[in-house]
Amino acid sequence: MVSENSAVSDVILDIQGASKHFGGLVAVNDVSFQVGAGHVFGLIGPNGAGKSTLFNLVTGVLSPSAGEIGFDRRPMSRAPLHTRSALGMARTFQIVRVFPGLSVLENVMMGFHPRLVDGILPSLLRIAHVLRTERALRQRARELLAFVGLEGRADEPVEHLPHGQLRLLEIARALASEPRLLLLDEPAAGLNDGETRHLGTLIQQLNRSGLTVLLVEHNIDFMMGLCHRIAVLDHGCKIAEGTPREIQRDDKVIEAYLGRRASHA
Repeated sequence: MVSENSAVSDVILDIQGASKHFGGLVAVNDVSFQVGAGHVFGLIGPNGAGKSTLFNLVTGVLSPSAGEIGFDRRPMSRAPLHTRSALGMARTFQIVRVFPGLSVLENVMMGFHPRLVDGILPSLLRIAHVLRTERALRQRARELLAFVGLEGRADEPVEHLPHGQLRLLEIARALASEPRLLLLDEPAAGLNDGETRHLGTLIQQLNRSGLTVLLVEHNIDFMMGLCHRIAVLDHGCKIAEGTPREIQRDDKVIEAYLGRRASHA
């Protein structure tokens, strides 16, 4: 269980008045919050609340219709995906994305792409420093697989992995870019209880190492045990923000999402 100290530390992600309109549909409406460096921050809400749209605004898949998104004191509202990645953002997806035809290890190595040396020509020339870089990255990829518990499957085709292990692979690949902010989009979706507990342990270990995490998830118990702070969305608006204990006691949250007052609040 994380500490419930509600104070926001140095801000790494700053969302101010973010809105997103699709024609006449308002998917996100004037949402603001800050994520402190070194925190695990959660987004929850009913289906259609705007969580995924807001997540895509943060990661650069979508641009906001209004408002500002800042990362590490830099304006990011119009920054392309590769700029955000270079500055230290990495994400996973609701639907796991892999590179078929490659091994598990090679899939992790795809996460190193901003650090690979100058693309195709040096690889074709196979010059010495490219070979050294490739060996170093291959070793680092094996270390990441060991961290998530997949070291024994490194050389297997990625198609052999079951769903739960594909989730872990995607996290390992995201970590390959050495992010400062890891964005996890429903990482526990489709996992059994044991896999979910293992995932929670990994996130806690990453957070203890100093990594900031923004987490979207439907599993309330999972979120309450991991997050320092949680924001709750409903119909595109933020209706509450606070520590897990504060969220469990909030009447608007209970009505909109939790359905009942948590008995252990």
